[in-house]
Amino acid sequence: MFFRRKGKLRRETDQKLWDSLNTLKEDWMRNKLLVEKSVDPSVDLLNDLKTSEAKYFYLVREAKVRHLSADRK
Repeated sequence: MFFRRKGKLRRETDQKLWDSLNTLKEDWMRNKLLVEKSVDPSVDLLNDLKTSEAKYFYLVREAKVRHLSADRK
């Protein structure tokens, strides 16, 4: 009885992690593209790029720890 809920919670958490991972990847790629196309990127834009990259790779590490893969979403 208790183990079913644990599995359900894990699946819900994994799905939230997967959704967050995808949105952060899009944000990181958008910032990266802005910096690449910019002639003289501002300090704020560079900080946003570093922040979004750090957040994305943090969630990638968390996904690895949880053994989350694209096949199992």
